[in-house]
Amino acid sequence: MANAIKYEDKPWLKSYEKGVPEFVDYEEVCMPDLLDRAARDFPELDALVFQGYKLTYKGLKEMTDRFAHCLADFGVKKGDAVAILLPNLIPCVAAYFAILKIGGIVVMNNPLYSDIELEHQFNDSGSKVLITLDLLGNRMINLRPKTQIKQIIYTSIGDYLPFPKNLLFPLVAKKKKLAADVKDAPDVYKWKSCIDKYTATTPSVKIDFEDVAMYQYTGGTTGVSKGVMLTHANLSKQVQHIAAWFPKFGRGEERMLGALPFFHVFGMSTAMNFSVYMGWTDILVPKPQTEPLLEAIDKFKPTFAPLVPTMYIGMLNHPDIKKTDMKCIKGCFSGSAPLPVEVIHDFEKVTGAVIVEGFGMTETTPVTHINPFAGGARKVGSIGLPISDTLCRIVDLDDGVTDMPIGEPGELIIKGPQVMKGYKDMPDETANTLRDGWCYTGDIATMDDDGYFYIVDRKKDMIISGGFNVYPRDIDEVFYENPKVQEACSIGIPDPKRGENIKVFVVLKAGESATAEEMIEFCKGKLATYKLPTEIEFRKELPKTNIGKILRKDLRKEEMEKRGKG
Repeated sequence: MANAIKYEDKPWLKSYEKGVPEFVDYEEVCMPDLLDRAARDFPELDALVFQGYKLTYKGLKEMTDRFAHCLADFGVKKGDAVAILLPNLIPCVAAYFAILKIGGIVVMNNPLYSDIELEHQFNDSGSKVLITLDLLGNRMINLRPKTQIKQIIYTSIGDYLPFPKNLLFPLVAKKKKLAADVKDAPDVYKWKSCIDKYTATTPSVKIDFEDVAMYQYTGGTTGVSKGVMLTHANLSKQVQHIAAWFPKFGRGEERMLGALPFFHVFGMSTAMNFSVYMGWTDILVPKPQTEPLLEAIDKFKPTFAPLVPTMYIGMLNHPDIKKTDMKCIKGCFSGSAPLPVEVIHDFEKVTGAVIVEGFGMTETTPVTHINPFAGGARKVGSIGLPISDTLCRIVDLDDGVTDMPIGEPGELIIKGPQVMKGYKDMPDETANTLRDGWCYTGDIATMDDDGYFYIVDRKKDMIISGGFNVYPRDIDEVFYENPKVQEACSIGIPDPKRGENIKVFVVLKAGESATAEEMIEFCKGKLATYKLPTEIEFRKELPKTNIGKILRKDLRKEEMEKRGKG
């Protein structure tokens, strides 16, 4: 009988690919030491490729050590937070490893965020130094007085380009808005000047495996955005997990497509840290839109590609895919949102690769589930099996303790070495998410007889748009700042390319009038571009509970029924 199966029996183990272990024999090695090891084992192998510019592992280690020396000279000590506000560029990788190397705490920030969002994250984290892009330099200089940031270091897209692009870049960059002049201000430095000034001698700092390595923000504005504390152990064990799940891939043998943003935990672990752990070449794509993705695949021949559904869909629908040789790709990993079955089939047909879907969350570094890569069944619509050393249960939505029968929905809870230490300075939120060692995901899921898990709904109201997590409350709060608005409620609506777009239901104050365009315009500058609503519906009233709480779920259900998806 199916219902006799128990979660503690780990029914998923029978579905593991051959060679994938139940437990991982972890090395207690922090990420900076793993970079040093890759530089020792593969000194002349390209670690990073950007637009054709190549940096070997030996070169990446030297750049990292020089910048670590610079940060130490700036006064960064063990436990100090340092913010990075960059797309996937060479300095982003070097800065990340340099901060960790001297015992600093990395704070990765999304360059698309508004000043309000960044101000909250800089202040909540207590960041003392910021590494950013020249295009954002003046904004950050203006924002700095509202934060604890002292030094700002800026790089440019043109800092590392091959010949002749390095000669052409200064001639066209400003016109194409790829570079900008940064005004003179105290304690503002150019990245390359810092690298040139300091030697590759780093201070000796003892890092404990359980020390906090990162504050990774869950996204959002004040009141929503939480600093997830990830330890050195979380980061290191996560890449060891991923390596155990893909036993057919060897060290020093593959080429990673570094397109997922490294400022997002999914990209950081699967496309940056995993690549360094494996000693692979990482092909950096700072703007992961369809054309740059296809160009990177065509020119630099990646063999492993972690991507989000919007990226697969965008490439399949682009005419250039017909003239792009996609056969170099052996393996793909998809996460952040469900991948439609026809997209899986079409992409696998074009590439000959295998796509495996997985699941994770910021609080779990992020990966907890993946479908078997080879030699095991991939089940369409499933997030896969709990990875090695990861326990999962489906529990009653009300009591949060009673195990649900197999096939019955409940809240997915997870236990494993990738689970966060907690939320920074938020003991109540931490206690609500971490209970008796279990991480409560807020996702409603089921498990089948073979141990495959399926997400069926969100207990949380999060919207996933273009691979980014969007919290409805972020958008609602901005609408409530509008003097014409009485009530607002945002939901995710299906979009074939982005997964979900944002629709906002608005009740105007008596006597007011407004247009949808006016409402969207009001949000610009207050929200990251990908959080901007695409649809506004004006209503006289919104559905509410008997205590006056707006029923977001009712609005979503109504919208789905209207669209024939209910």
